[in-house]
Amino acid sequence: MGSLKCAKELCQKLREAGYIAYFAGGFVRDYLLKLSSSDSDIDIATDALPEEIVQLFPNHVLVGAQFGVVLVLYGDYQFEVATFRKDELYENGRSPTSVQLKSSPKEDACRRDFTINGMFFDPLTEEIHDYIEGKIDLEKKLIRTIGSPDERFTEDRLRMLRAIRFTHRFGFTLDEDTRKAIIRSSHTLLPSVSMERIWQEFCKMRATQSRNSALSFKEALIDMHALGLLKIIFPPLKNVT
Repeated sequence: MGSLKCAKELCQKLREAGYIAYFAGGFVRDYLLKLSSSDSDIDIATDALPEEIVQLFPNHVLVGAQFGVVLVLYGDYQFEVATFRKDELYENGRSPTSVQLKSSPKEDACRRDFTINGMFFDPLTEEIHDYIEGKIDLEKKLIRTIGSPDERFTEDRLRMLRAIRFTHRFGFTLDEDTRKAIIRSSHTLLPSVSMERIWQEFCKMRATQSRNSALSFKEALIDMHALGLLKIIFPPLKNVT
């Protein structure tokens, strides 16, 4: 049984128990772009609480129950099943320290990073639920934060690098307000984000290029330099124009 079929069955079980269950994040984006998505991209969002999820799926791992996330082992695959939530407090520029579970799908969408990543897909009805104009931005080929870019980058500094990665992965344009916010916030990247996480983003940029020669890691680096990020990561570049 493939991962897509397993994920759909998992949603079906949640639905039969009386809960909402959607595919979320990268899978929805790639589905609309008609791109193949890896198994790990099939994340599931639901209004079931963590304790309700684990009752339905005994084969699980609690990876972030305080944030509403349960890793469900189903068939030959594992899926992150996350309760709809609203992030309330950020203190370290990387992750929320306080969340409100049992929120609405719209509130959950609004806490996410970019519009193209904030849509939901109902695998049973094949409906797209879009509260943040993600489909419009996909059509425009635009990378834009959900809501205020300054707020999104204050919440999670890594999103600045992710904005560049998505821009060059898909050959899209970076929204002008989002670009200006990165310039304003670039100096805050360190120490909020660890070098390990930064290196992982670099590796993802390289991996994307190897799959599609039309996308250039070199261009992504040039963009990072223009936005003030590269000199933060590599201080010797501060005087390079």
